[in-house]
Amino acid sequence: MDIFPTQKIQAHRLLRLGVLLFLLGLITGFAVPAMKNPRMGLSSHMEGVLNGIFLIAIGLLWEKLLLSNRLLHINFWLIIYGTFANWFCILLAAIWGAGLSLPIAAMGMHGVSWQEAVINFLLYSLSLAMVATCVILLYGLRRANRFVE
Repeated sequence: MDIFPTQKIQAHRLLRLGVLLFLLGLITGFAVPAMKNPRMGLSSHMEGVLNGIFLIAIGLLWEKLLLSNRLLHINFWLIIYGTFANWFCILLAAIWGAGLSLPIAAMGMHGVSWQEAVINFLLYSLSLAMVATCVILLYGLRRANRFVE
């Protein structure tokens, strides 16, 4: 028996996690006025909602991917990390009033050095994760005849 979840189980988990992230994005929207940087809070709200929709979309096409179990497993966790880290990173920046790497949304605000380091680590790592995810997804969608089934 395979130690990793099957493609069908992963697809269902992506759908559930997408709805969860969408909900977290909505809840974040209620808290925007209480944040140190409400504009960044609005960005976090939008990241949660949009990344939740992205996870739902990926969950719907997941079973159509032509990937090895190993690539499916790697991509599954890259997608989860990238989408949730995106929402959480911007949320932290909004709460802390930090985000030198996000000059438009930060509006000149900045946090202490360790806060900026956390945000930078999350931003750079999630960016790499999402680029890798999209490349793997494109690779997995390489055969159009798979959609005919």
